[in-house]
Order: sequence, then C-alpha cells, then structure tokens
Amino acid sequence: MNDWPDAWSDDNRNNGGNRYGRGSAGAQPESARVMRQVRRGPSTPGPGQGAPPYRGVPQQPTYDDGQGYDDGYGQGQGQGYDSGYNTGQVYGGGRGGFVPNDNDPDPDYQNYRPRPNWRRRIKWTAITLVTLLVVVSVGTYFWADSKLHRDVDLSKVIDRPETGEGTNYLIVGSDSRAGMSAEEKKKLHTGSAEGKRTDSMMILHVGGNGDTLISLPRDSNVTIPTFRGSESGKIKGPLGANKLNAAYAFDGPTLLVRTIEYNTGLHIDHYVEIGFAGFAKIVDSVGGVEMNLDQGFKDKYSGADFKKGKQTLNGEQALAFVRTRHAFAASDLQRTKNQQKFLSALAHQVATPSTVLNPFKLYPTMGAGLDSLTVDKDMSLWDLAEMFWAMKGVTSGDGKSMNMPISGSTGGNLVWDKAKVKTLVSELKNDEKVTVSGN
Repeated sequence: MNDWPDAWSDDNRNNGGNRYGRGSAGAQPESARVMRQVRRGPSTPGPGQGAPPYRGVPQQPTYDDGQGYDDGYGQGQGQGYDSGYNTGQVYGGGRGGFVPNDNDPDPDYQNYRPRPNWRRRIKWTAITLVTLLVVVSVGTYFWADSKLHRDVDLSKVIDRPETGEGTNYLIVGSDSRAGMSAEEKKKLHTGSAEGKRTDSMMILHVGGNGDTLISLPRDSNVTIPTFRGSESGKIKGPLGANKLNAAYAFDGPTLLVRTIEYNTGLHIDHYVEIGFAGFAKIVDSVGGVEMNLDQGFKDKYSGADFKKGKQTLNGEQALAFVRTRHAFAASDLQRTKNQQKFLSALAHQVATPSTVLNPFKLYPTMGAGLDSLTVDKDMSLWDLAEMFWAMKGVTSGDGKSMNMPISGSTGGNLVWDKAKVKTLVSELKNDEKVTVSGN
C-alpha cells in the first residue's frame, strides 16, 4: 500500500507524470485510490516522529472510543461507530424513513400536503351540527315558553265533573280589543265596545280513537250555575238561563268553563283564548291564507266583502270572514262552519315547509301566535303543540268536526238536543269513536 510522502504537496500531486484521476488528461482510467491509514493511539507524535505538514491533507480526527470504528469500506474495526451510509440516515433520515422538514430542498416535499382525514371531518361536522341543533332547540323552547300568558286559573272552577279519557281543550276566540289603537279598531271593524265577549267557542277532544272538534254556537241557550268569582273568590249565582257567551261576559274564562262543564258534564282540561288583533297578526305573518269560497257575501257589521272562488285572505279579511253571521240565514251555525273551514286552511298554511323551514317566517308566526294567546296555568308548550296538530288533523279530515247537536230555538237562542249531547259526552269521556252528528 502506498502512502503519500510526508512532504507531498498539492502541486506534486497534480503535476505527477503518469498520475490518473481528477484533472488528468490520460486515457487510462483512474485506479482505486487508497486512503491512508489513520493513526491510532495517542495524538501526540512519538519521539523522533514529526507531524506531517498541514499544507497537504489535513490531519484526520481519531474515532477511537475503545470500541473500534467502521469506515464504511470494510476496513474499520469493531462496531462502535457507524457513518450512517448503510441506513440512509445521514441527511435527517433519508428518503427511506421520510421525516418532513421545512428546510428540505426536495421539490416533492415542498409540494407535500397531508391526505385529508374525511372520517374525522365528518365526525366533527356531525357533532357540531347536533350541538347547534340542541342549542337552538333549547333556546327556542325557553323563548316560546316565556311568551305564553298563563292567566287562567282553572282551580277556581267549582263542582267539576270527573276527568275522562283523552284531553279536552276549550278554544275561545274573543272580541278583546286590548292593545288596539283607534285606527286598528276601525280597520278591523271591531267597534269600541267595552269589555270583551266570545265570538267563537270550540271543544277539541284529543284521544286514541280519533280527535273531535265541536263548535259551540255563542247563542246557545244554557244555564249559568253558581260559581266562584274570579276576582272576589266569593260564591255567586246562579244566573239562570242565558246565552252561552253571556257567561264569559259576566266573569270571564273560569265562569265560561264552569257553565260548559255544568251543561255538558264534560271535564275541560285546558283553556286557550285568542283576541282579534292576535288572530289578524298570525294570518299576516304567514303571508295570508288561501280560501276557496262556495259563494260570495257581504256584511257591513264585520266588513266582509268576498266574491266566489279562490282568493288569499289577509289578516283583516280573515277576521271579517270568521266573524260574519248576519249574511247567512243559518246565522251563528253557518259562522261556526266557516270558522272551522278557515282554521283548517290556516293550520295547513302554518305547517307548510315554506313556513316551518324558514326561520324568517317561522319565528314571526310563532311570536305573533304565542304573544296573542291566553292559556291556563297548567298549559305547557307540549300541550299546545298537541292541540295544534290535532286541530290540523281534524280539519284535514283525519278526525271529526261538527256543531253541537241542536234541537230547535227559543227566543232567538239555540237549544241543544239533550239526548244527542248526552251520547256525545259519554263517547268523549270514554274516548270512544263519536257516532253523533251535529247540525
């Protein structure tokens, strides 16, 4: 093996005669260059041995840690040192074990993008949507619940009949003008009478054998019994024979409930009332209600002026439609039929996807409706929702809608058919299919 002479310089190496290698113009290929032996042992030169000049190849470091080394060419000793050429770890791990590095000049790395984890994305999207839905639902519930006016205390009603099967709602439309300006009263043709009376009364029975909606004509001839005053708490009456709507005029909702229970024997579970202004606002909030009228009619008292055929009624027109009775020979009986017909159309309009799925339409509708309702103290939003869907189903033909059976009239008041009423009440109390028909 040949070693470089101690004083070998760069010039000697480059200008040698038949040397081959880098910079050589010779035709022969360069033979394998043999590395000089690296001295082992103490780095200090021994006696009589000078260190080679530094002008040539720099003095090589010693890698002796007692374990030997491997120079990568098979001439090292031991296994204590590994240059890393065999594992590809010299430059930060090599390509075999790729480790991302922002300073890596490799253009493939510079364009590297991690593969998206779609399963994780879908999971977190679903969790976010469910959380948002829960938050909105809870918020909507408390918002809606705060708008209910629970002003009617049915515990003040005395001598009540036993509770039957199913749930009975008393739904009342009053001519209350509370909160209405003089301009609104004129526009809606409500007049300016003091106090309030009932313009419509209905019993909605919700049960397992079909739901039933029964209209109670306001001119029904009934007996107003003894009752506890809603304000004084004292026992009053009886007031004797009178129109049904007079009970409400005398002492409000609790006396009306007491009178209906006394004359029918049917227990009323919940009470719901809406006034003129609230009714008109609900209709306007859904953009009007389409009706198909069998005949046109006019009524100067209610302001009605309708033509035959399809038309969309706004709040003002809808109120006139459900209040009109002087334009019909059947008077109050025809009015109750029109009220049921309109409620059917209104319920369908409220329940359409264009209303339910549109928050800009849904919330104003809910706000207008809930803000206008007066209910009993035990009424919950779930009870109210049950009532709404049951009414929608009945007026759509899934249940039965009818007037209270009438046998005749006396002094202008309508007389109930006692036999039919008894059968009807028995079927409702036992939650049986209603077989009785009304006028």
